[in-house]
Amino acid sequence: MWANDGGQVIVLVEGFLGNGLGLPLQQREHAERRSAVVRSGESDAYVAITFAAYNAGRCRNLDEDNLCRIYERRPLVCRIYPMEINPHIPLNTAVKECPPESWEKGPDLIVGGELVDQELAGLIHRSRQADRDEIQTKDAICALLGIRTTALKGDGFTAYLPDMTAFATTLDEVIGQTLPEWGSEWQFHLSGEDVAGQVLAAGAEVAREMTPNYAFISLRAA
Repeated sequence: MWANDGGQVIVLVEGFLGNGLGLPLQQREHAERRSAVVRSGESDAYVAITFAAYNAGRCRNLDEDNLCRIYERRPLVCRIYPMEINPHIPLNTAVKECPPESWEKGPDLIVGGELVDQELAGLIHRSRQADRDEIQTKDAICALLGIRTTALKGDGFTAYLPDMTAFATTLDEVIGQTLPEWGSEWQFHLSGEDVAGQVLAAGAEVAREMTPNYAFISLRAA
């Protein structure tokens, strides 16, 4: 819907190795369920792919009064905000852009560490399930668009801004089709030689040159 409305999609990719490198043990089940199992060199790897709306500035669907023009059909992520979809990220009101009145006068979202809004809980479950159900389709779209470089989870993201005509065409080609096994392997873009050495030691492929079709977003402190 976002693409059909003329919006730009950003593709964010992160992965971890089959030996668990790049992932805390307590997060592994959630991460595996939303990831495609792929090959990288001699190693198994898991790659999570997120298609997200991309705005260089304010949301393109806000009117002059900052009200949503598509509120009744707004995306699921907007319906869930400000809650976190990832169960391992706690709600931190300090990093949200909601005005203080939202927290002072709005309904309690979490009581005793539990999410109390059942409708909101249902939307979060729906979003997580969509991540799991759609990962093979996302991997197929990435393969057809030549997206095969991932970051290591916790180290960063690789970010792609695909041509939207090509993206929409590929989406139409893939949706509802029986997907083949993709022979193309993934490689890892790392933030430094120390991390790259660990990935290479595990038998995975490391990108030595950055191609112009993506950007690397580092999560490591400078």
